[in-house]
Amino acid sequence: MALKRMIVELGMGTDLTGADYTKAAIRALKDALWHNSLTIANAIGLSPHDMHVKVLVGVPKPHLVDKAAVAATLPYGKSTVEVVEGGLEIMNDEGTNLTLMANAAAVVYLDVPEKK
Repeated sequence: MALKRMIVELGMGTDLTGADYTKAAIRALKDALWHNSLTIANAIGLSPHDMHVKVLVGVPKPHLVDKAAVAATLPYGKSTVEVVEGGLEIMNDEGTNLTLMANAAAVVYLDVPEKK
């Protein structure tokens, strides 16, 4: 058996006034996840808890994201979270506050038999 990529889900999240990187990252992951219901695991005789989910988040300052909080957003499966430089910061006209945008990808893998 080997892990096979099954699904890639994409999302965008923002924090409009607080510049909270973790909040924007969680919203981006929720945007990626909450628009569907994955039934592929059940279709091949596995449980959704058997999924391996690799989360990739892009924000301007990756070190400000709490990866454990992002991982806790996933409803099931085993997860890894990687945060890289990306997204956007948009300063207000006064230069006193910014809007933050994060992008997220959730890549779902399942352990399926190798083709012979």
